[in-house]
Amino acid sequence: MLTLRNCTLGIEFGSTRIKAVLVDDACKPVAQGDFTWENRLENGVWTYRLEEIWEGLQDSYDKLAEDVKNTYQIQLTRLGAIGFSGMMHGYMAFDREEKLLVPFRTWRNTMTEEAAAVLSECFAFNIPQRWSIAHLYQAILKGEEHVEKIDYLSTLAGYIHWKLTGQRVVGIGEASGMFPIDSATGDYDAEMMQKFDALVADKGFPWKLREILPKVLRAGEMAGTLTKEGARLLDRSGCLQPGVPLCPPEGDAGTGMTATKSVEKRTGNVSAGTSVFAMIVLEKPLSAMHREIDMVTTPAGDPVAMVHCNNCTSDLNAWVGLFAEFAEYFGIKADKNKLFSTLYQKAMEGDKDCGGMIACNYYSGEPVTGLEEGRPMFLRRPDSHLGLANFMRSHLYASLVTLKIGLDILLKEEDVKIDSITGHGGLFKTKGVGQSILAAAMNAPISVMETAGEGGAWGMALLAAYMLSKKDGQSLGDYLDSRVFAERKSETMEPDLADVAGFETYTKQYQACLAAEKAAVQAF
Repeated sequence: MLTLRNCTLGIEFGSTRIKAVLVDDACKPVAQGDFTWENRLENGVWTYRLEEIWEGLQDSYDKLAEDVKNTYQIQLTRLGAIGFSGMMHGYMAFDREEKLLVPFRTWRNTMTEEAAAVLSECFAFNIPQRWSIAHLYQAILKGEEHVEKIDYLSTLAGYIHWKLTGQRVVGIGEASGMFPIDSATGDYDAEMMQKFDALVADKGFPWKLREILPKVLRAGEMAGTLTKEGARLLDRSGCLQPGVPLCPPEGDAGTGMTATKSVEKRTGNVSAGTSVFAMIVLEKPLSAMHREIDMVTTPAGDPVAMVHCNNCTSDLNAWVGLFAEFAEYFGIKADKNKLFSTLYQKAMEGDKDCGGMIACNYYSGEPVTGLEEGRPMFLRRPDSHLGLANFMRSHLYASLVTLKIGLDILLKEEDVKIDSITGHGGLFKTKGVGQSILAAAMNAPISVMETAGEGGAWGMALLAAYMLSKKDGQSLGDYLDSRVFAERKSETMEPDLADVAGFETYTKQYQACLAAEKAAVQAF
């Protein structure tokens, strides 16, 4: 018998899918719902409309509630706890009337190069282009009129949480993608905040930075309750009762760390989907600032080195879609999952270095390699081994090659030690393929758990469960070890030395081809 008051709900807003996962008191998924969406490029800005946000939230919740009713013959009226997660970073600015001042600017935008450079120098701390503070300062540099009207600046997850609870808060991991965090205090870095206020003092804005940013909370802290209005926003049927406690909203990086038990020092995870990022929990500070490395935190507030790449599977997915269209033209209705699995498996038959083929998968700009815009390209030498296996392998390599370029800084220059790496996200759904490619990229053993393909929403549900049922003084890492992962299976794959050498060759060729990518951006 399912007891709803012991269940926790995690809802994550991913780049292409909003997913809701309900877990029981053993932290096992018992129901789910989802909604497919896609960002759009409007007036040069990657965005989602507010109407889409709420439609997606309500639709995914409705499907989950229907799943509960059909499977357990229970009406979803109450819950133990709820947590919301979303794509980290970005820019959502509101005035005193709670009106969105400019369209939501997502993580995918690479329009803040000037601001990121100035702030990085001012703080002596790397500020990536996608961070909220970079978007804010770029708007200031451009003289955008809306800035002086800002009453609240948040992320997507923070916005959802605010509307459902009335609380202007975010989890510390999410906050660390807005503004630098001082892990010792568990709050925004006070010195850097003073520097920012001094930097814009001559503008005469009616706000100080701290006044417009959400309050920072660590994992396990209470972050408000579902209001009557919030319950109606979430559940259009009106069945869900208010008063449900909510945990701090987190970013997809934090949920990924949680879903892979990668919150302790010398552990790490790689999340690969529309974008790809690697999170390594550090045991000591880095020796220098690197523009390719973000410094963020775990949901508990521990320092993390993050390599984030804007582009991962979008171009790969587009090509698979073309193959599906080709099949349909001949009257073959190919199952989507089978198509992906078949093509991924075929890639493993290709040459280790992809036989002279290079895929550049840049749908958008890529700060790690210094590109503000992207143009998907496929290049090959006249003597290349053209075939389906090499073609697919080159696109799988392309999905991770920029990540490898960033990780090489940590592993080779900073000599960061890692005890375990766990992969999760859509790239790892086909058994053994994405895992082997990542092992080759990192030249390290890679583990994949049975929940590899659906980690984010589940990870958010785990954070809600941690707040609801943790013991006094119990750390997030200990809770995950003892309550969640004690009996969960994982598979570890060692790197194949021939794959490692092949990926190294591919990486050198790829970097050489970036000159062509830059030329394409200028010309097309």
